[in-house]
Amino acid sequence: MDEPTPIDVAHAAMSAAPEDDGARLRFYDRLCGSLLLLLLESERDDDRIDLQTIEKHSKKFVLAFDSEDRVARFCEAPAAHVALSGRDVLAMLAEARLGLALNPGVAPSAMFVPPDIVAWIAERSGNGPRKHFAKPDKIFPPSRLTDDLLVGIDVRLARMAGLAECAYLAGARYADGESGHILGIVGAPQEAQQALARSISEVLAFHGTDDAMLDVVFLAEDDAMTATLARHGLRFDIPDPPAAAEPSFGAPGMDPGKPPVLR
Repeated sequence: MDEPTPIDVAHAAMSAAPEDDGARLRFYDRLCGSLLLLLLESERDDDRIDLQTIEKHSKKFVLAFDSEDRVARFCEAPAAHVALSGRDVLAMLAEARLGLALNPGVAPSAMFVPPDIVAWIAERSGNGPRKHFAKPDKIFPPSRLTDDLLVGIDVRLARMAGLAECAYLAGARYADGESGHILGIVGAPQEAQQALARSISEVLAFHGTDDAMLDVVFLAEDDAMTATLARHGLRFDIPDPPAAAEPSFGAPGMDPGKPPVLR
């Protein structure tokens, strides 16, 4: 038996409390934020992919797994597959009106997510980050944020190894009187910023409250705003990339702005 994955843990919490909307949303957030391996009918040779599907209750489901070991256990032989972020998988399946067969028969988190639920999760996660062009005139310590939201931010940033140096979360007030919170992400290259902003917006979608407001800004280490946020905010450390690995969006399907096309 392999070690429980983050999806397994979130699925177990959801299953133990079926009436808890928060547990269900946390599972959806973990699904969006995880890397999923999708089985292919054949090796891909461009940005178009032909996914394996199975049928259940007259609906089609795409086969997806959250580890290489589980792919091997299911297929019992080497199999062509593609790795994509959960958010891209759900968006792609929602457009095609397909369901998601998650870890079928090989994990405690095995489940069939029907097309209507796939579409709901994709819509909720796809609202995108809020754009706020005003500069805050006051920065102060964060307040009235739930532990659930803080943990969600911490987990997401921890999974963004190598894409930035660190992040600071603080309260902010703007000249127009509007106030909320601001997350300053330090040292993120331009090509990583969209993925980081999208990931944080999903945390807010699945862990935030209706009146929560969180702006994401990208800063250099020597920016004056960075020093201000460091004085007043909570710091989140972002891990270094694994040895001999560099963050890259060059492979087909890995560019957050250009997901693959379902054949």
